[in-house]
Amino acid sequence: MRKILIVEDDIDIHNLIKNVLEKERYEVISAYSGTEAILLLEKNNIDLILLDLMLPGITGEKIIKKVKDIPIIVISAKIASEDKVNILSSGANDYITKPFDTNELLARIKVQLRINKKGENKNLSYKDMVLDRKTHTLYIKKEEINLTKIEYTILKQLLSNPKEIITKTKLIQLISENDNVTIETQKYDENALKVHISNIRKKIRSVTNDEYIESVWGIGFKLYD
Repeated sequence: MRKILIVEDDIDIHNLIKNVLEKERYEVISAYSGTEAILLLEKNNIDLILLDLMLPGITGEKIIKKVKDIPIIVISAKIASEDKVNILSSGANDYITKPFDTNELLARIKVQLRINKKGENKNLSYKDMVLDRKTHTLYIKKEEINLTKIEYTILKQLLSNPKEIITKTKLIQLISENDNVTIETQKYDENALKVHISNIRKKIRSVTNDEYIESVWGIGFKLYD
């Protein structure tokens, strides 16, 4: 399920957008100020942002400058061409003016998610580690490491969020929601997850003594800084 962050302080507009998105089976995260939006972006893996510009706290323009690699559709009452040009030039992916047609908004969301999905086959890298998203192969210092489907799913999540702690619950959920779920992936608990983390570490240690995966006691796992 794709996760969309709505950053809008007008409650009526916010609820309208939220209801429309949830009917389309998007997961919605709500922020009513720029400051709240930044905090939520640090704690969630967001696929797309719907952003008002005139917000309490941090403005929409400042959020655009802070956000990297997440498509942003600005929804604003500012209708001047100069405003649109400036916002798009500063990093927003699309711009729609208020009042707006919800069907047009949904169409623009689908376009941005489709464009963003095209980049999903790009390799993920961290320090000396490279994860090939086409072959599901891990490379460390150019040494090839073969991964199981579950090991790849775990590493993909860690490498996609190198500064975050990925909770055990999140990893178990991701494994269970794998596109090609098998009997092997349907029943999961923390012990099974620990086994897979241990196997990944063993494979990494077969080519290097460097540590890449850190356990965060009681929470989950993250990449070593």
